[in-house]
Amino acid sequence: MKRSHINRLIAETERFLEEKQFALPPFSRWTPADWARAGHEADEIRDAQLGWDVTDFGRGDFANFGLVLFTLRNGSLNGAAADKPYAEKILILEEGQMTPMHFHRAKMEDIINRAGGILLMEVRNCAPDGAPADTDVTLSLDGVRRTAPAGTALRIVPGESVTIHRGLYHRFYCEKGAGKILVGEVSSVNDDHADNVFVEQIGRFPDIEEDEPPLRLLATEYPEAK
Repeated sequence: MKRSHINRLIAETERFLEEKQFALPPFSRWTPADWARAGHEADEIRDAQLGWDVTDFGRGDFANFGLVLFTLRNGSLNGAAADKPYAEKILILEEGQMTPMHFHRAKMEDIINRAGGILLMEVRNCAPDGAPADTDVTLSLDGVRRTAPAGTALRIVPGESVTIHRGLYHRFYCEKGAGKILVGEVSSVNDDHADNVFVEQIGRFPDIEEDEPPLRLLATEYPEAK
């Protein structure tokens, strides 16, 4: 992805969140110069990789396979946030975009439609060979137990949520014509480097072409404290 595209997406997301009256923490607006001055007082942000995350899943086709995320809080396996057992993110999902089918080895999460359009969540069990299964799926939607055929697209309106347990394949996208969505994620500790298993061989983080200076650093780009 070009840095100019990432900058534009972050600026658009900041405006969208203002419209939805969803306030981000102060470090969300730190510039690269702010990060160059930040000392060890910001080590929890670095260790837990809090902050901006923009991905095209290595496909180079953000309009169809892309996502803007912001990690608000997270634990870590070591470092300043090692004793925090939970995480929270927001995800901005545009119409036409799909997050590819995947499951998590360790993370359990609630996916919440916070505001905007209609979220469609397809779910499948994981077969013994690791592939998506064709068996019925039983899960919880806001505490109500439901069983659905494999591949069912659950329709999640603003205010509703679905619990995704470990090993449950899922992919999600917007219902056509309903608009972009502010999605929330509340989970156990998040590790995007090792915990995601995708059906297809894809990348989690983008290759960046530096065609202009960054507006904000991504959570994987913070400099070490001096």
